[in-house]
Amino acid sequence: MKKTLLVLSFASVFSFAHSQILTPRQLFPGLFEAVQLSDIFPDSKTFVDAMAKTDPAIIMKAYNEQKGQPGFDLKKFVFENFAIPGAHNGGFQSDISAGILKHIDTLWQVLYRRHDTVSKYSSLLPLPNDFIVPGGRFRETYYWDSYFTMLGLQESHKTAIIQNMIGNFAFMLDKYGFIPNGTRTYYLTRSQPPFFSMMLDLLAKDDGEKVMVKYQPELLKEYAYWMQGAGKLKPGQAYRNVVKMPGGEILNRYWDESDKPREESFKKDSDAAKLTKQNPAEFYRNIRAAAESGWDFSSRWMDTTGKLETIRTTFIIPVDLNCLMYHLELSVAKSYQLQGNETKYKLYLTKAILRKKAILKYSWSEKDGWFMDYDWKLKRTTPAQTLAGAFPLEFKIADKRQAEKVALALKTKFLKPGGLVTTFKRTGQQWDSPNAWAPLQYIAIDGLNNYHQNSLARSIAINWIRTNIDVFNNTGKLMEKYNVLDTGLKAGGGEYPLQDGFGWTNGVLLNLLNHYHIDQL
Repeated sequence: MKKTLLVLSFASVFSFAHSQILTPRQLFPGLFEAVQLSDIFPDSKTFVDAMAKTDPAIIMKAYNEQKGQPGFDLKKFVFENFAIPGAHNGGFQSDISAGILKHIDTLWQVLYRRHDTVSKYSSLLPLPNDFIVPGGRFRETYYWDSYFTMLGLQESHKTAIIQNMIGNFAFMLDKYGFIPNGTRTYYLTRSQPPFFSMMLDLLAKDDGEKVMVKYQPELLKEYAYWMQGAGKLKPGQAYRNVVKMPGGEILNRYWDESDKPREESFKKDSDAAKLTKQNPAEFYRNIRAAAESGWDFSSRWMDTTGKLETIRTTFIIPVDLNCLMYHLELSVAKSYQLQGNETKYKLYLTKAILRKKAILKYSWSEKDGWFMDYDWKLKRTTPAQTLAGAFPLEFKIADKRQAEKVALALKTKFLKPGGLVTTFKRTGQQWDSPNAWAPLQYIAIDGLNNYHQNSLARSIAINWIRTNIDVFNNTGKLMEKYNVLDTGLKAGGGEYPLQDGFGWTNGVLLNLLNHYHIDQL
């Protein structure tokens, strides 16, 4: 009974908090489904990002009056009533001859967005400060992307933009109680990997440790969001983002408040649900939870077949998420230490110490010499060996022997001609082989340097930098992801075409170029 009350209580609060914020599906019932299940737009994100030209109620009245009439043209109706988003940087032309550093510097301007251009008829969430977007189809701020973008902004001495973006995240924590996946109304049911405390570490390099105290209220809100309901669980129970483990430890998982198809991938989710043995609500929840992870999609969330219909994200304790939560706990502790609050400092430090022990207990696989995700339903590590296992090195959770084993696996299994591959499975999903992603390269390289594995870190960095520069010299673009096995081929998979721009690629690349003092290869 108590657990039921807890669920109802939070659901009521959540519903009330967002009752005035309607998504495209809520604003345009019937019309939304008709458009998203049609072939008007190849990308489902196009319509949910479109801007209504007038009050949605007027559009819906016209639609309901006209839809049954002979010769009604849905596509014509949509184009008459909505401003369809195009590529914001469509007119930008790269100058390959100017080199990669000049290109990245120019891209900061191309990817820059003003905060005061949001229409009340748009799905964009209003923000108090200007910001950087990833690029391509991603026309809004994304949570975890932004940290890796900031790595490059810092190298470019653009501290003011970092301050603005962190200010936006703090604003969202104050307004919504969490940082959404992205700044769109349809993302208000989930977050993304919690990098806010890492962002503050970055800013502290420029502004000093006072930022930890300044943003302490928001750090606490971030922590409260991810830990909601933890105190009322019994071992083997889960609620939202928390799971109580068999030994009584609290660890985190990915979760989404909704169990409906994602609005931005409505048709793909609806079609995929026809193939699964799960009930639709459970399947959609697992799909959405994977979207919260940022790894949408990967065999790490699936059974050994690697098929999307077997996705079981909510049953999995991700090693990378819990490393980030460990850092968040340490950051809260540090903020209290800076205030001279010894009691609260020790409280959060203890939480971090207990989480570290739990990560080592449940995620370390001696057999694999790797940190694995843990299936809390099956009470065993998952079979998928993924690059997420490098996170305990980034956060100095591994002991020396474990770090050496992880380094060996990175060198002998993950390192390919173009960089570190994400997983070993070829499933057609974008977070699987042969694809590689900038944030995971950075985490692994930085983590190896923490354990004095400098030579291997440099080898990985050189391979990755060369891949980025080769593709740039051939195409004039910096991509969202790269094929690191067949470096002459484009990366593939995923729900949309390969995107260029690209915020986190630019940020990580510039950081590595400067760290390793490389101009060109």
